[in-house]
Amino acid sequence: MGTDPRAAGALLARARTLHLQTGNLLNWGRLRKKCPSTHSEELRDCIQKTLNEWSSQISPDLVREFPDVLECTVSHAVEKINPDEREEMKVSACSVLGVAQLDSVIIASPPIEDGVNLSLEHLQPYWEELENLVQSKKIVAIGTSDLDKTQLEQLYQWAQVKPNSNQVNLASCCVMPPDLTAFAKQFDIQLLTHNDPKELLSEASFQEALQESIPDIQAQEWVPLWLLRYSVIVKSRGIIKSKGYILQAKRRGS
Repeated sequence: MGTDPRAAGALLARARTLHLQTGNLLNWGRLRKKCPSTHSEELRDCIQKTLNEWSSQISPDLVREFPDVLECTVSHAVEKINPDEREEMKVSACSVLGVAQLDSVIIASPPIEDGVNLSLEHLQPYWEELENLVQSKKIVAIGTSDLDKTQLEQLYQWAQVKPNSNQVNLASCCVMPPDLTAFAKQFDIQLLTHNDPKELLSEASFQEALQESIPDIQAQEWVPLWLLRYSVIVKSRGIIKSKGYILQAKRRGS
């Protein structure tokens, strides 16, 4: 018996929180056939594919429960790491992959209002949470993204657990800033590069993906709160074994 096409809309109309997990994108054959030109396009495509698959497999029991928190995932795309292979892998997500510890976590700067400069005060609450995870041995190393020399220095001097890396967006600068390079070298901070847009998933983009996948809902009621991108890389070889996204969204007013 197929799923009632209205079930997903009914569940989202009653839920307060949505957890969406794409699973391993390398298991999505249809995504492999279409090469997204940007990470934002890839993410939006993944959200839509996950919502479409999930909504086609909703069980009658779930509809009867009307849970406050919806877990939106596709079982065939989720892939745990073989424990025998764990030492060969560099991992950046935990329970999703069935591991007890992450090798590294890099936090992107939290969103701030236009015209406001990112300060240490913006970073502190997020960094303290990461420090707690390091101290409880859930994470080995933590890093930052898109901090300039002054911002990185302030964080380094304040933090109990020091950042071991800082990602630099080379789309906004052709070469590493010399002052940042010198500071990172002095304190053994690894400088990495990325080409992500400033905002990987906007509120409007998420709502459009939600509306296109499940037309009979009020998509504007839903707001993405946070997004995590994870990867599993074979050490010393640079081969990507697994990658995916996890996000949380909330319904306004809930």
